[in-house]
Amino acid sequence: MNDSGNRHDRNMSGENDLEDTSNHPGTGADGDQNQQDRNVNGEDYRDWDDSRLLVPSSLELGQGAVDRYVNSRQIVRMKEPRTFTNDDLDERRIIYPESVNRKLVNHFRNLRTKLIEISAGNNFTLVVTGAAEGAGSSFVALNLAAAFAFDQSKTALVIDCNLREPSLHSTLDIMPEMGLTDFLDEPDYDIARILYPTGIPRLRLIPAGSRRETPAEFFTSFRMKQFLQAVRRRYPDRFIILDTAPISDSPDARILSELCDYTMLVVPHGRLTPISIEQAVTSFSEDKFVGAVING
Repeated sequence: MNDSGNRHDRNMSGENDLEDTSNHPGTGADGDQNQQDRNVNGEDYRDWDDSRLLVPSSLELGQGAVDRYVNSRQIVRMKEPRTFTNDDLDERRIIYPESVNRKLVNHFRNLRTKLIEISAGNNFTLVVTGAAEGAGSSFVALNLAAAFAFDQSKTALVIDCNLREPSLHSTLDIMPEMGLTDFLDEPDYDIARILYPTGIPRLRLIPAGSRRETPAEFFTSFRMKQFLQAVRRRYPDRFIILDTAPISDSPDARILSELCDYTMLVVPHGRLTPISIEQAVTSFSEDKFVGAVING
C-alpha cells in the first residue's frame, strides 16, 4: 500500500502501510490516586510532575515568559510512571526507534523532518484531521507525535480534540478523569491535572475531557486561543499536535486550524473522489495547509 503526501507548492511524500488504530480498553495506566501520585521508586508523583514545570496554570504571556520556564536541558527531568514495552507499542501500532517496521518508522520520520523544514526549526501547533470518517487521523497524529519524541532534545504533546469520538486515551491505556474541556471550562483549573504521561518518553497527552456536548463553543473561546499560544511559546522544544474530528463531519478542524500554525489532511485510500478531496483541502488556508497523507 502506498502513503503519499502532497500540497499545492510543498510536497510531503513517502510509502507506508497506514491503518487507523483500534481503541484499546483503558486499563487505568494512572490507576487510582495512590498509584497516580507515586512512581515505582516510591517518589511522590506530584514532586516531579513535569506538567507543572512546563506549562503553569497561569497563561499570561509576559515578556521573557519562555526564559522563566523549562529549556531543552531540563527535558531529562521528565519522568514516566510507566513505560510501554516494544510489544506494547507494536500492539498499538505506535512507532518507536527500534521497531522492525522500518518503512513505517521512516515514513513518520520523513514527515517530521519536512514539517521542521517548513517551520524553519521552530516548534509549532499542527491540526491533523481526516477527510472522512475512519480516515485514520488519530493514528497519524499519535505516530507523528511519537516521531518528534524520538529526539531526546525535543518533546511532543498530542491533544485529543475529537470531542465526538475521542480515542487516544484508550489507545494509550489511560483512564482520565479530566481533560481539555474541563480546563477550558474552569478559569482556575491547573493544567497539570490534564497533562498525562503516555508511557512513551517525552510524549504527553491531553485527553478530550468530561464535557463534550458543544465542541464549537470550546474551540472558539478566547481561553482556547490563549491556551494554544501558551503551550507553544512557553516551551520552545515542544511540538503540539491536535487530533480532530473529520472535516466532513464537523467544523472543529477548520475552527482549530485558524488558531494553529499548520494543518494536515488524512485521506482514506480509494474511498473519496478527487472533487471531495479538493473540497476538504479548500476548507483550510493555503498558507497553513502542509499536505495530505493517503492512508490505506
